[in-house]
Amino acid sequence: MTALDLTIDAPLTAARTPRHFLDLDALPTAELRRILDFAHALKARRAAGERPPLLGGRTLAMIFEKPSTRTRVSFEVGMNELGGSALILNPQDSQLGRGETIADTARVLSRYVDAIMIRCHAHETLTELAAHAGVPVINGLTRRSHPCQLMADLMTLEEQWGPGNLAGRRIAWVGDGNNMCVTFVQAAVHFGFELAIACPAAYQPDPDAVAAALAAGARVTVGEDVGAAVAGADCVVTDTWVSMDSKDAEARQRDFPAYQVNDAVMAKAAPGAVFMHCLPAHRGEEVTDAVMDGPASVVFDEAENRLHAQKAVLAWCLGVMETK
Repeated sequence: MTALDLTIDAPLTAARTPRHFLDLDALPTAELRRILDFAHALKARRAAGERPPLLGGRTLAMIFEKPSTRTRVSFEVGMNELGGSALILNPQDSQLGRGETIADTARVLSRYVDAIMIRCHAHETLTELAAHAGVPVINGLTRRSHPCQLMADLMTLEEQWGPGNLAGRRIAWVGDGNNMCVTFVQAAVHFGFELAIACPAAYQPDPDAVAAALAAGARVTVGEDVGAAVAGADCVVTDTWVSMDSKDAEARQRDFPAYQVNDAVMAKAAPGAVFMHCLPAHRGEEVTDAVMDGPASVVFDEAENRLHAQKAVLAWCLGVMETK
């Protein structure tokens, strides 16, 4: 493997505007491409036993309003492998849970740490934190979007189809038009894949996000017919029907059974199509065991790639990347 030389990509100083990772639609395609390429390189280096200490001495603060497995573990391990450290803040353990404002929290943490990752309910919490932070802020999930997961998803698809080979592919989203669905809509603008969405009428994705993608030239369709969306798809994606903060769980359980991804649904996709799910999965609801554990499933590659994609995001945010 060709050695990569450590270089300072874009050194950050106190006077520099922080490089946030908030939403895919807020970033240039070229920068997202650089992050993906670096994620692939970091994964290869790790497989070869190399873990370059790009973030030696740096600290990441992680704020969790919502519980997490993959987000917490992948960011913490990622910082450790890059030579840095991570600390966790839960609202009940900090002044956030006692009325301190997001703005004041942002100002204080910026004096202590080098970057902040937040996993929160309201997207406005994320944007307010970023507006007042003097260090990079990373979106670890909001009700609106989940860009870190989407970068891992794109990385996983490129492992199947080859780096840079997303354009022209057909991806089918089946189920709730939630934050992950909206983030796929954003990604369709940057990477040129066709996105076919099938959701019950009452659960379709944010129409403003879809309209913005269409205006930018993306190929996105939204409907209710699962068969039409999946026909000829190279990838079928779904997510849980009931999110952690959903207050309409009973209605969702009633409205979504026709949107389960099972063998019959996958049979309508293109030969060799893959199945993805960001996890956690409710087996027997949005997806069957046969699909989750079947040959089309790449869900555990997808979960692993959260680590590599987020290491690349961290390096990008902090202005330290490696080049050949």
